[in-house]
This record gives sequence, structure tokens and C-alpha cells, in this order.
Amino acid sequence: MRQKKQRNIIIGVIVAVIVVVAAWFGLGPGLNQSKTQNHVVTVGVVNLSKGDQAIWNHTAALAKQKYGITIKIKNFTDYNQPNKALQNGDINLNSFQHYAFLRNWNKANNGHVVAIGRTFVSPIRLYSKKYHKLNQLPDGATIAVPNDTSNESRALIVLKNAGLISLRKNKALLTVSDIIKNPHNIKIKEVSADQCGRVVGSADAAVVNNTFAVPAGLGKKQTIFVEPLNKDSLQWVNIICARKADVNNKDYQNVVKAYQTTETKKLVKKYYDDTELPAWDIKF
Repeated sequence: MRQKKQRNIIIGVIVAVIVVVAAWFGLGPGLNQSKTQNHVVTVGVVNLSKGDQAIWNHTAALAKQKYGITIKIKNFTDYNQPNKALQNGDINLNSFQHYAFLRNWNKANNGHVVAIGRTFVSPIRLYSKKYHKLNQLPDGATIAVPNDTSNESRALIVLKNAGLISLRKNKALLTVSDIIKNPHNIKIKEVSADQCGRVVGSADAAVVNNTFAVPAGLGKKQTIFVEPLNKDSLQWVNIICARKADVNNKDYQNVVKAYQTTETKKLVKKYYDDTELPAWDIKF
């Protein structure tokens, strides 16, 4: 009886060890993690387009499959809302802004929002209905630019890169008063961003944001210069952002990884052609 009892004890110990080992390999750290996590990450966006929806659907599916993360999208209609929501903890991440917008928002709001990954860049263009090439613009040409601080600065840098003007250096945001050389006597017409596309016909040319170019019927045919990808354009790269305290959060980093894929590049090409370009592996 004693031998039988001892044998049963030994068998019980062996079974227990097997169970523990199996549990370790099935659930242990770093192994099969995607099947055990069930984390939710809420991402704030603005005016989600059909293309953006497709990209985030793919990102969400991959994040769920590979990292066990459930992505929820919160769609805002106002560009002032997502950073406030992020800073207040109402959402975990947001994806709607570029570096320049983030810098200005943090400065104005004593914010602590930081970029944790790049998404895409949308080169803006100089359009004309009167001329087909940049070198056809006459001296004294009138060029319309957006009159809001961020977009006007960007438009003036486009004109600088086009070789039309020279600008003061080492300033974060530029205005027409920062033009230091204007050899072609270009006349700058400042209008609201949503009007730039409408005044292309009356001006000689206009720098128009992509958001307003398509509704205004502007495309490759009217394009005479495209914003180059260089150190000037780095600040216009769009980003995924988190609170400063969450920079090292592994779930958030994995959301970025799920976004930055070859499939995302294909979707960007499908929906936006060359008006948006994946930016995470571009060297500026």
C-alpha cells in the first residue's frame, strides 16, 4: 500500500510539472503573446476619408492578429479636439497632424503630446491655369497663398524651393515680411486656404493644399511645381502621437508597427496615388 501511495504521489508530481511546463510555453512571456493579450487602444482621427478608413482597417486587423491589440477609431470633426482629448486621457493615440501643427499646439496649450511614429507626407503643389511650366511664369506674376500662419509659411517655402524667392533663415514660421529676395517681383496674394483653389483662374498661380485642390478641379494638368521632399518638408510629415508619459508604451509602439507596413504603402498608392506618400522610411 505504501509503495502504491508513493507511486501515486510521484505520478501526481510528474503531471503537475507537465502542466506547469505546458502553461509556461503556452502563456509565458514573449511566447504566443498575441493570443493572450486583449488590449484596447483608441486612436483619434479627423474627418476619416475612405482611404484612411481602409488603412486603419488593415492596421487594426494586423494589430489584433499579431499583437492582441484591439484598435478603436474615434473620429473628430475639429482639428483642435484630438490633442485635447489625448492630453486629457480620453483617447490613447491620435493620427491627424504633422510635426509643425504639433509644435505650435504644444506651445500654445502647454501641451505634452509627442510623436511616436511617422505616417505619410502630402506634398502640396503650385497650380496654374494660365501656364504649363514654372519657367513660363512672367516677372510680376501674382501668386495666391493661404493666409493662415502654418499654411502660409509652408507655401512660401514651396516658392523658395521653386527658385522664385529667398527667405529669412532660422525662423519656424514665415510670412511675406520674411522674403529677403524677390528677383522676379512676384506679387503674393494672401487668401484663406479654402479659397486658394478658386482663385487659380484669376491669379497667375496658387499654392493649394491637397484638401482643397481636388474639389477645385486641380490635378497634374494644372501642376507646375511639386513640393520637394527635403529637410524643409520634414516638418509637414504626418505622425501618430501619444502623451509624453506613454512614449515607451509597448502597445502604442506596436500600433505604429502595424501601421508602417508594405500593405499600408499599397493602400496609400491605391487611394491617393502621389498626393500622399508613406513617410516612415523616407530620408529627409
